[in-house]
Amino acid sequence: MVKRHRLLRGLTTIGGALAILFGGFVVPAAAEPDTPVVYPSGSSGTRASRLAFDTCTAPSLSALAAWKGTSPYKAVNIYFGGNNRGCAQPNLTKAWVSKATRAGWRLLPTYVGYQPSCMYGSKPHHFTASNATARGTSDAKDAASRAKALGLRPGSALYADVEHYRRTSSSCRTAVRRYVSAWTKTLHAKGYLAGVYVHQNSGLRDLSDSYNWSSYARPDAVWMARWDGSKALTGWPTAPNSHWAVWQRAKQYRGDHDETWGGVTINIDSDKVRAPVATVSRTYTVTSPVGLHARSGPSTSYPVRRTHEPGKAIAVLCQAKGQKIGTTKVWNRLGGGLWVSDYYVSTPSRTGFTSGIPRCHYSGQVTASSLNARTGPGTSYAKKGSPLPRGALATVECQKTGSKVGTTRVWNRLRDGRWVSDYYVANRSNTTW
Repeated sequence: MVKRHRLLRGLTTIGGALAILFGGFVVPAAAEPDTPVVYPSGSSGTRASRLAFDTCTAPSLSALAAWKGTSPYKAVNIYFGGNNRGCAQPNLTKAWVSKATRAGWRLLPTYVGYQPSCMYGSKPHHFTASNATARGTSDAKDAASRAKALGLRPGSALYADVEHYRRTSSSCRTAVRRYVSAWTKTLHAKGYLAGVYVHQNSGLRDLSDSYNWSSYARPDAVWMARWDGSKALTGWPTAPNSHWAVWQRAKQYRGDHDETWGGVTINIDSDKVRAPVATVSRTYTVTSPVGLHARSGPSTSYPVRRTHEPGKAIAVLCQAKGQKIGTTKVWNRLGGGLWVSDYYVSTPSRTGFTSGIPRCHYSGQVTASSLNARTGPGTSYAKKGSPLPRGALATVECQKTGSKVGTTRVWNRLRDGRWVSDYYVANRSNTTW
């Protein structure tokens, strides 16, 4: 028997909108290709727009420190699992993930699992059309488990490495689509976004061709290999700009080479990223003179669930606006899902958001062919900006009642301040919160 749950919600408004409190599991409201993510409590998305590098073995923290102030790169991949992963990872621990994130690096988690049987190269573990769904499912389960062990929180994007393969076999193309679909659906059920690293002439082409097919779940983001030196994230020859259009693309634009920064040389590939990445908590301390109440929502009107003693270390997952306390309206969502006022936490800012800590949001794929975004929660409000194409990630910060569309009056406020009807966003429900 499947149990249905509702999002926790309160009557207190946040900037005029009911807060999403990132609550429990529910039955998804949509199927392929726009499969919803089932976010557990204590999760949030993180996205990045910057240059990145990927390298086989996670660099030492000292190497990252040397590159941080001298190189143009602000993100780095981590090969965190998979039976075809080629390099040992002596540095890659939960502590490394935490310290690298605290130093300002964004992380692209990369999983090298089973590969297409028609791949170029000699990876030993493969999938075929007959077992691709099972392989994609098992790889995604293992990836979610390994991600959790490293402190990569639900809401993170995990990228399956699907190496370049021969497209002459229709069976192999089917196998890739089945593997990626299973990877996507399984990660979504675990609370993670699903990305995929692909070559422009194989994986990207085939996944773009099946972008709107109801037979397969669509991945949330693509990381494309094309070593032409161009950092452009549009104008790709094998995927139209309308596919993975909103913070859903990364490109590996230069292959295997050495770079030296701060006196440290690393063999890397170079990337441009504008996509979802890993969500990692940051540790701060309680600065209040008395116990700091952690509440079920970002306001003193929400019930107290726990109290943290002065000086206690707490894990901050993301930040959102709530009731003003002292000099700030910023509240911190903790790793366990509760909220505390930022006024009593040792984050650098006492008045606004702290740079580097992500804003709390959930991402869901757009299910309409073209979704208008508006200045407020209703069709009477003016349209604002470009419509969101199907499959775009709607980064939902909060919800509010508005004009009825389809089966719901719920509207979503996006990360950029625009509003879209929840009816056309793949999430827990298209009838209520």
